[in-house]
Amino acid sequence: MAQELFCELSSATLLALEAVKLPTVIYPAGAMLFVEEQPARGVFVVSRGRVKLSLCAKDGKTLILRVAEAGAMLGIGATVCGRPYEATAETLETSEISFMRQSDLLRLMRVHDDFALHIAKQLSEEYNSTCHEIRSLLLSHSAAERLARVLLVWFDKSDDASVPGHFQLTLTHEEIAQMIGTSRETVTRQLTVFRKKQFIRQKGRALFVRNRVALESILVR
Repeated sequence: MAQELFCELSSATLLALEAVKLPTVIYPAGAMLFVEEQPARGVFVVSRGRVKLSLCAKDGKTLILRVAEAGAMLGIGATVCGRPYEATAETLETSEISFMRQSDLLRLMRVHDDFALHIAKQLSEEYNSTCHEIRSLLLSHSAAERLARVLLVWFDKSDDASVPGHFQLTLTHEEIAQMIGTSRETVTRQLTVFRKKQFIRQKGRALFVRNRVALESILVR
């Protein structure tokens, strides 16, 4: 498990946590951790890698809710409430992930107050993140604005300090379209427009911000 995720817990709680967590498993890209409407078995903790969470509409269209990274706990809400998983979780790349059974999670919450508070904070952060993503999607006036927003978020989260404004694009154009509620063709066309206007530069999967001010100017405040 990502140590930073549980750094605020007491030593006693950490020992209890280590006793119930299952060994970390290495999943290949494209592995399904759980599927929407599947009965919740427990939570998955991402130690390394990235996992996309998505919903499937009745018309067959897919909406990507968010991309979870190292430190994320997946399936908390469903596990705590005893409901089916709300979304489908699929690894985007080779990932190290551990699992905690529902019964163990609930018992730890009952016995260790700091762990219960930690789970409550995780639920709150997940809720706030989802509200932010939905707000960005609904309040954006165009596909160009939605794409600019998501690119800026990814660039800001990039941890490659040696290459400022650099981001490795691990999502396909189809997956980006599923994230911002548009078509693959629109994403491809808009990325081409951004490149021609020299807002961004792309080399393989690497994207570079060439004109952040121009990208930000697309956003409707």
